[in-house]
Amino acid sequence: MSTFQNPLTANFIGSEAVAGEGDFFNAFAPSIHEPLADEFTNVSSEQANEAVEKAATAFAGYKKLHPNQRADFLDTIATEIEALGDALIERAVLESGLPTGRLSGERGRTTGQLRMFAKLLREGSWVDARINPALPDRQPLPRPDLRQMLVPLGPVVVFGASNFPLAFSVAGGDTASALASGCPVVFKAHPSHPGTSSLVGQAIAAAATKTGMPDGVFSLLHADNEVAQQLVAHPAVKAVGFTGSRAGGLALQKVAQDRAEPIPVYAEMSAVNPVVVLPGAVQENAVNVAEGLAASVTLGVGQFCTNPGLVFLLDSPQTDVFLEAVADKIRASAPATMLNAGICQNYQKSVQHNRVIPGVRVLAESETPSEESRTEGRPAILTTTAPIFLCSPTLSDEVFGPTSLIITCQTEAELAECLETLEGQLTATLYATTDELSQSAFDWVSMLQAKAGRVLFGGFPTGVEVAEAMTHAGPFPATTDGGRSTSVGTGAILRFVRPFTFQSFPDALLPLALQKANPLGIWRNVDGELTKA
Repeated sequence: MSTFQNPLTANFIGSEAVAGEGDFFNAFAPSIHEPLADEFTNVSSEQANEAVEKAATAFAGYKKLHPNQRADFLDTIATEIEALGDALIERAVLESGLPTGRLSGERGRTTGQLRMFAKLLREGSWVDARINPALPDRQPLPRPDLRQMLVPLGPVVVFGASNFPLAFSVAGGDTASALASGCPVVFKAHPSHPGTSSLVGQAIAAAATKTGMPDGVFSLLHADNEVAQQLVAHPAVKAVGFTGSRAGGLALQKVAQDRAEPIPVYAEMSAVNPVVVLPGAVQENAVNVAEGLAASVTLGVGQFCTNPGLVFLLDSPQTDVFLEAVADKIRASAPATMLNAGICQNYQKSVQHNRVIPGVRVLAESETPSEESRTEGRPAILTTTAPIFLCSPTLSDEVFGPTSLIITCQTEAELAECLETLEGQLTATLYATTDELSQSAFDWVSMLQAKAGRVLFGGFPTGVEVAEAMTHAGPFPATTDGGRSTSVGTGAILRFVRPFTFQSFPDALLPLALQKANPLGIWRNVDGELTKA
């Protein structure tokens, strides 16, 4: 790897650290509302093509590696990220305005999910091997030997998210799952945290060298929008991972669908993550539920894709107690630095747009004024009634920041009508008693399941556990693929593979996962029965 350049500002085309040939730009510190001194360069169109072509060349060898070799690569990436030490966290704090504790936890999540996928590779059954041995004497026709498994698609382009400089960024879930599947990754860094991205890119490049990976298995590029779309359009690219705005995700999806060979775009986009609160839950615990809501809305300055942006409250004698408890917590919540000036400005415009709609009122907002010079988001809770909500479609749009809209419904039918109008969501939450659910004329669980990829019974959705059973997806527009996959958990690997069948192959030419002796010792489906035999 070339060492002529400061790794903090480098692009990585395969193992080589290079200066971009495109425009210069600076990182920005949102907490002080000032640019940072380090100067970055975007790659040129030619450099972007070089990265993709290296990835295509690397794919031929990378996909054939023993799964333990890919697992070692992922484990080594985690170790190299940890070896960056305080420098990584300090840079991420500067570029994001997020606190040290939050980013330290996010680093742990990032390395943890890399090691989770390494463990998945070593166990091996994820390839879903299916075997139907030949039946040469079957009448009236013999059956050929059929052996199916999941195989990688090819090079994947991944886009970093603004709100997670580590866990949904360079070595985040999209990169980890794609590399685990056998797909090389070309990563487009988010301009909000370029130094953080380059440092992690350095760690991945070092891990690739140490474990003997093919050059080009990973590249890290700073790029403008035109070059970013060029990456998606390149014929060697076979899939895209994206976390961000609806406009950004749909723009990439259009590029991918307009290609001669359309490819899948796994874009996580907008969600308002509705919370339904029935009277029994308010009667039992109004204050605790209200305080939990306020804490969830303001967590991380509301900059989570799972932020609870809409709350549907079925009116009851305890409604005022619930509303006042939420208001008290919001008034006491201080403004805090948002990720960048653009996000802060959009937040302020969206809240202002909603608060002036007739029939919408401000229930409470932070009593501490925000400082515009520090790109601070001021917490606010708005409230309205179901009839106003139903005739004001923009009220169900995502507002990215520390706010939520509480809609008071008079009847269950009114509440059900509101829920039916919602688009697809990442999550939905239900607060109710079991008696309420059994006695209601409406199947609230099924209604929410139809709208979301994850439904919570109590609690709030702002924590996304990195675990095998997690679903982080949902019907459109939460995700572009209609919620048929997940971007968190081991199931994320399935986005970057396809089923493939070997018919009548000599055993020695088969992948290890399909050979008769089962040298990997994995679970396989043989004529409909799971076995390691």
